[in-house]
Amino acid sequence: MKKWIIIFPLVLFFGCNNNKEEGLSYLNPEVAKDYFAAVENICNADSGRLWGENIYGPIMLVDVVNRTIYANAPDKNGLLKLKEGVYTGTLLKEKSIIVNNVEYGGTLYAMVPMPMKEDHYRIVSWAVHSLYHCFQERNNLRRDIFNVSHLNDNNSRLLLKLEWKALEKAINTDSLSRKNYIRDALIFRGARRELYPYGIKDENTFECMEGLATFTYIKLCASNEQEYKDRILEFYKKIYKSYSYTASYGFIHGALYAFLLDARDYDFSSIKKADFDLASETGKIYEISLPDYCRDVAGSIALAYNISDLQNEELEMQRQIRSKTKKIASDFTEKPTIKIFLESPNFCFEPEDIFSLDTIGTIYHKLRVSDNWGKLSVDGGTALISFDLKTIWLKKEDITNDRNHIYGEGWHITINEGWKATEEGENISISRPVVN
Repeated sequence: MKKWIIIFPLVLFFGCNNNKEEGLSYLNPEVAKDYFAAVENICNADSGRLWGENIYGPIMLVDVVNRTIYANAPDKNGLLKLKEGVYTGTLLKEKSIIVNNVEYGGTLYAMVPMPMKEDHYRIVSWAVHSLYHCFQERNNLRRDIFNVSHLNDNNSRLLLKLEWKALEKAINTDSLSRKNYIRDALIFRGARRELYPYGIKDENTFECMEGLATFTYIKLCASNEQEYKDRILEFYKKIYKSYSYTASYGFIHGALYAFLLDARDYDFSSIKKADFDLASETGKIYEISLPDYCRDVAGSIALAYNISDLQNEELEMQRQIRSKTKKIASDFTEKPTIKIFLESPNFCFEPEDIFSLDTIGTIYHKLRVSDNWGKLSVDGGTALISFDLKTIWLKKEDITNDRNHIYGEGWHITINEGWKATEEGENISISRPVVN
């Protein structure tokens, strides 16, 4: 059965803080105006060269402690009020704090969750990331739901890693050798797509939606060409180590091909489809011819990329996955749990911080969920979400149940009025009370 994956933008998560009034110590209207100016300068320096228009627009910086909004532009419905040169208000509780485009008061904003400790690069890069998603939204270049579950299959992972190794060489080498490495990457890609033809359109969509966002913020925020390349490769190496690629690979994969297109002064404003094939376009730009059947030659050229080392790497990875799967399965099927039934949830997570269990669901160690029943924050704990996105399980160990709050190791639940936690033997279930 196919598992459809809902991909959410890159987000960081922050611990709970019961002091809702003070907020982040470094954040105020003057600081917000400085960040708006810095992001505007970055976008103005590009001056629309990358996407055919200046992507600067409405931005809201959100205090993750007390949900205070600092925006550079008013919303159409007047929810935000002008104060000390910025538009302020409190983010509605049903809105998740995410690195993404967000509609608020009838206006499309680039949302930026402000980190607990001030980090200039992180803040401005997140702003550009979200501004690019606004650009996608305005130009009908978004599709958030797609199935790339095949990327966790053994053959798919191996061929994807071979493709990445070739792309890494292409990015790191001179122009004379670059074409050969790109050809190798496209052969590995072609071999994978011959094995999994049903995933082609969804791969393209993921690579464009998040890969181009990664590419855009890294390129525009880099101070020089070396930083531009270094940050692309740094992020690639982070994603490479993931246990699961279904919610992470697209963030870097599209960026790697976009980097190579950019090296040939490609006109990115010509991209008009949400499922545009960046790799195929790279092949055209570099005038690369591929064999009729890539699988016929992928095996032989894989020898130049230390295929045996990659196979051993994957065997060790599978060993770790089996060990982790066994423990997780035991934790959630043989021990007491807390079960939460989902109705209309909003999720936020880091794409490289998930672990997919084919027969059970997906594990998250950093997660935020808001729903009709309330909110769940996971920061270092363990949450299991079913593949149909209808149920969350948490380990019932050393919990504190305090009225409408339940605390466990690395997680915290706030329950809304009208809902309750019910004991079911050794387990706890959170659901809406039945009205007689």
